[in-house]
Amino acid sequence: MGTLDLTNDSPDISAGRLDLGEYAINFDDAVSPLNPQTARVEANRCYFCYDAPCMNACPTGIDIPGFIRKIATGNLSGAAVRILEQNVLGGSCARDCPTEILCEQACVRKAEGENPITIGNLQRYAMDNGLDGMPHPFARAETTGRRVAVVGGGPAGLACAHRLAMLGHDVTIFEAREKLGGLNEYGVAEYKLAHDFAAREVAFIMEIGGIEVKLGTALGRDVTLSSLRSEYDAVFLGLGLGAVKALDCEGEELAGVFNAVDYIASIRQTDDFASLPIGRRIVVIGGGNTAIDIAVQAKRLGAEDVILVYRRGPDAMTATGHEQEFAQTNGVTIKHWARPLRIEGVDGHATRVIFEYTALDTSGKLIGTGREFIIETDMVFKAIGQSFVADPLREGTESPLELENGRIKADDEGRTSLEGVWAGGDCVAGGQDLTVESVQAGKLAAHSIDRALRK
Repeated sequence: MGTLDLTNDSPDISAGRLDLGEYAINFDDAVSPLNPQTARVEANRCYFCYDAPCMNACPTGIDIPGFIRKIATGNLSGAAVRILEQNVLGGSCARDCPTEILCEQACVRKAEGENPITIGNLQRYAMDNGLDGMPHPFARAETTGRRVAVVGGGPAGLACAHRLAMLGHDVTIFEAREKLGGLNEYGVAEYKLAHDFAAREVAFIMEIGGIEVKLGTALGRDVTLSSLRSEYDAVFLGLGLGAVKALDCEGEELAGVFNAVDYIASIRQTDDFASLPIGRRIVVIGGGNTAIDIAVQAKRLGAEDVILVYRRGPDAMTATGHEQEFAQTNGVTIKHWARPLRIEGVDGHATRVIFEYTALDTSGKLIGTGREFIIETDMVFKAIGQSFVADPLREGTESPLELENGRIKADDEGRTSLEGVWAGGDCVAGGQDLTVESVQAGKLAAHSIDRALRK
């Protein structure tokens, strides 16, 4: 796998391709926020349905008609609190949640053939404007004296920790990286959560009190599951997905071939977008949100040609239709029905990718057609998905937790096969690996832990 330095001296990979002003524009918020007038007009389009289908479609169960009515009446603080009651990461979810396939898809106006209420934009408006000058809107209950370890400082862990602290328990978050935030801090496109929004949201969550944070502390390296179980009254695992799937094709080890998630993390953590090297011709392999995020950001870093290649058709992509359209309107070419056969290079650096056209046989199985084509490239980004790494759980030859489809098996409350251990978020089998689902999983697990500790 390639690295972000320029030691390969490829003439077509360089930093600083754009003027400084262009970087500021390209990595600003992709969606302009609503102003008071447009927010009020949009809020008044809502029918304020009883048993609203949009509310049922929200994984965290936000009272959507309730917070929109408060916007319509000018009560922005009330709207923000109504959102946070169910989703303490309501600000980031308003920005990167696929509302077009969740709440907005279920909007009654859409069913009537009209444009749905722009619920995500209204949620962002409330969160951005309703908390100014307010103290933290939630208070801790009387301390219970119970201690809970939360492993992982991503959306699931943060939601679980905040709710547990609110319920009066003392929480310690163990995070392997240098910052809390997980996917929001390291894994989404900069233009979705710009201007350190993820860090500011974490700071807001910490205002509840009762939460200790241990950064740079990894499960399996610095602490073990057995030690946490012996020291704490309960353990919540919000480990996320730690490994990037390999292409399993020849040439994957060449310089200029990158994991998309690593490069996105570099974009998220830099203070100088002009310092990031990017090629003129980019190939992205994958069909999910990560593939879209790296493709668009490569273009915004100054790449001239960005081609995203996916092995199936557009309907099979896990990236929503909205995301696919966004990529195409940002200069990304999406090519369907093709898979990589091998990556070829010169002097150890990738220079082209050989693809094979694919099709479905009569049984619906994906097959190669035998017809090939070539895309010349300077950089290749792998974005074909991530997988759960169970190794940190092992303290012998096997994991003490039951796994399912390569992830932790947990029930609807997050309870695992090991007494006193809960899990939630992307590390648990099932779901669509959405931030909003992780928030709900952390919240439900917190209440389950609370019930167990109070027995």
